[in-house]
Amino acid sequence: MNIEAKMIARAKVAKPKRSRNAEDTRDKILRAARSEFASHGFAGARIERIVLAAETNPRMLYHYFGDKSGLYVAVLEDAIGNLRREEMKIDVEHLAPIAGLMQLFEFMNTHFESDLPLVRLLRNENLQQARYLKTSRRIREMSSPVLALIDGLLARGAAEGSVRAGVDALQLYVMMVALNQFPLSNVHTLSVIFDQNLSKLAWRAARHAAAREMIRAYLRPDLG
Repeated sequence: MNIEAKMIARAKVAKPKRSRNAEDTRDKILRAARSEFASHGFAGARIERIVLAAETNPRMLYHYFGDKSGLYVAVLEDAIGNLRREEMKIDVEHLAPIAGLMQLFEFMNTHFESDLPLVRLLRNENLQQARYLKTSRRIREMSSPVLALIDGLLARGAAEGSVRAGVDALQLYVMMVALNQFPLSNVHTLSVIFDQNLSKLAWRAARHAAAREMIRAYLRPDLG
């Protein structure tokens, strides 16, 4: 092999490595930023802490995300996108409608319980009246598949008589999210107000069992 051929061969090998390194750096910044924004909100988050945790420098952060706002929106898109991707993995086509809806409810509980940074990110963004979420077209586009999934289950259930007719997919989704997320986002204030530790596993399990029964009761066709 001549010298020119060797140089071309080396370049072909090196390029994927640079690409992988760039992707790894971007992912590390995103993970570090997710933790920082979840803990301190947008205003309290510091670029210095993010790049330190990501083992990189501000120049790379600005290269990939533009500025602090761009990074924050990317964190929101990634967190909500992960939730949507996991939701759409739920195989409900071969389940009875009520079973499919309850499986989605159980998924939400598991996901929020295991991803408290997402709960904090959403809480913090609500305090800002969704100022940054509004700038993301991706997030709005990501919301439609899960509503279509719920709507299909509700329509099938109503047709066969296992779910009451007239249930709105968005109303049901918000109800499911509220029952699973509110106790997590407000656990500290509720614990102080009622002088009970609502973060205990036993209390959380009992709360979830009660919430499950609420959803089942709401969907029953004989609801009067």
